[in-house]
Amino acid sequence: MQQKRNIQIIEWEDLDKRKFYSFGVFMTMAIRTTVYPATLIRTRLQVQKGKSLYTGTYDAFRKILRAEGLRGLYRGFMVTTFTLISGQAYITTYELVRKYVSNYSKDNTLKSLVAGGSASLVAQSITVPIDVISQQLMMQGQGEHLTRFKVKPTVGAMHSVFFGQTRDIIGQIFAVDGIRGFNRGYVASLLTYIPNSAVWWPFYHFYAEQLSKMAPSNCPHLVLQAMAGPLAAATASTVTNPMDIVRARVQVEGRTSVIETFNQLIREEGFWGMTKGLSARIIASAPTAIVMVVGYETLKKLSLRPELVDSRHW
Repeated sequence: MQQKRNIQIIEWEDLDKRKFYSFGVFMTMAIRTTVYPATLIRTRLQVQKGKSLYTGTYDAFRKILRAEGLRGLYRGFMVTTFTLISGQAYITTYELVRKYVSNYSKDNTLKSLVAGGSASLVAQSITVPIDVISQQLMMQGQGEHLTRFKVKPTVGAMHSVFFGQTRDIIGQIFAVDGIRGFNRGYVASLLTYIPNSAVWWPFYHFYAEQLSKMAPSNCPHLVLQAMAGPLAAATASTVTNPMDIVRARVQVEGRTSVIETFNQLIREEGFWGMTKGLSARIIASAPTAIVMVVGYETLKKLSLRPELVDSRHW
């Protein structure tokens, strides 16, 4: 019987960094463009009280498309392009921390857990102010009655509307909350995304290895990794969804207490309240995971140092 080969992980020292960063920007932008509508829908579902606006993910998609058009599904998108910086910071931190931890442990699960949590800590420190602004823009249109800030009607070219609405929201946040308003929900974001990232990476490698044991020996590793990504994403999303709801409400509604927001969620909507937006989150995370895994593993393959290209099974 032919022995199954373990999936080789391309590490930081194997990469041509110039290629890695050049291709990485395009990969990150493609992923964000693909999944943004599901992110917007998830945010509206999490912020609404009960089912006051939408009954579920498909209902939200249908109503937004009918009432606001395709542009309605991309409200606030241009603001999120600034998170390209945090995306590069995330993958750099992840790879560097993996390399550092490998000096003390060869356990892949431990390396993935520590590196994933560390990468999320760095990325969220950059992302939170952008999220605060973009989520306020996401809630405009049908969801504007659920947020504290409303943009003034703007007429003109698309870029004028975008900059006008963004400037308007930034001005309102600063007037009401000051500079601290742009970091609202920072703790809630850390409590959501650090565990999410710390869970995602170990489960991703775990599922990939388990699939490699069941698949034919000639099965491309990229196929197995593309299957492992959504499984890991669904696992991490389910574990961290309650905290993600709290994060969204803290940032959109202007709350100050994570504990109080969580207690109110349980009190008003019970256990099932903690699952709000979960299907939208999984729907968003599954294709995101496939695109991210295929893109990221392809990116690393394309960024391999020339002398290592033939040493990696594709």
